[in-house]
Amino acid sequence: MRALRLTAWGEPPTQTEVEQPVPHGTEVLVRVEATGLCHSDLHVIDAAPGALPYRMPFTLGHEVAGRTVALGPDADGVSVGDRVVLYGPWGCGTCDRCAAGRDNYCDRRDTLAWHGVGLGQNGGMADYVLVPSARHLVPIGDLPAAQAAPLSDAGLTSYHAVAGLRHALEQGTTAVVIGVGGLGHLAVQILRATTPSRVLAVDVREEALALADRSGADFGTLLRADTANVLRKRSGGAGAGADAVLDFVGTTQTLELAAGILRPGGELAVVGSGGGRLTVSKPGVLPPGFRLSLPFWGTRPELAEVVALAHSGAIHVETEQFPLSAAPEAIGRLRRGQVRGRAVLVPD
Repeated sequence: MRALRLTAWGEPPTQTEVEQPVPHGTEVLVRVEATGLCHSDLHVIDAAPGALPYRMPFTLGHEVAGRTVALGPDADGVSVGDRVVLYGPWGCGTCDRCAAGRDNYCDRRDTLAWHGVGLGQNGGMADYVLVPSARHLVPIGDLPAAQAAPLSDAGLTSYHAVAGLRHALEQGTTAVVIGVGGLGHLAVQILRATTPSRVLAVDVREEALALADRSGADFGTLLRADTANVLRKRSGGAGAGADAVLDFVGTTQTLELAAGILRPGGELAVVGSGGGRLTVSKPGVLPPGFRLSLPFWGTRPELAEVVALAHSGAIHVETEQFPLSAAPEAIGRLRRGQVRGRAVLVPD
């Protein structure tokens, strides 16, 4: 079978032929119908030797949807022919958090040689992917695979981040989404679907603001020197600022913007891994009583809730589709910031 594999640090992934896996024990073999491509994949591809605990080689792809085609003798909870999306952050599988479907916060995560499917373990940029257990599968029914695959990270991570802020987003409040890409445009939709909050959006690209508008944002603005003032004027509470900010970029510039527009007691969720810094001790930078969270991916029950939202029509992923053989082109376009919404690889 075909697979896009990372074989050495500092080298681009290579498309190669590998043996089709056979499931044993509790394993499930899934024929891949679609795999999302995101900036996390670029971080893995570009990682320096020793920066990640992963063992080479492995197949990329952590946003995966497909159909089950074979089961190990001890697999249960799934049948051959089921259409599924993979819950990606595989943990140790034995700690209390993993048992509760919270592998994203596995107690032993720091000791593992992987972070999940396609992240140290063989992923979905292939014809087939082997899943350790059916507990990592969420049914999708007739949801198109190109819609379902991005839900497992872009949708789930956004949903998890919003869920952590929902207590602060009552009627009359304002939420700001910084970075309207694959995750951010879904965060806008999830905020609209699950909170009564006013939603404002920020990006450096006009096309991203158009995407925010299509996703239901109440207002969008480019990132400029006066953006903080513009957003404050658009927020409720006599311009006091935003009640919550979700930063899907994570650079120093966006973190400082987030801190500058939060009202006292506001909430900041940093999802983006842009390498920025926010100085806590710097006087006047941080609003009094503000709270910071660093949400990572999401839980398996939350993925089922995201899939339900997609089935209801409340959220829709804007995608650009590429055949698996064109993965290098898709990766290049993502690097150049030329992908609208989410890039998705599908079988040729």
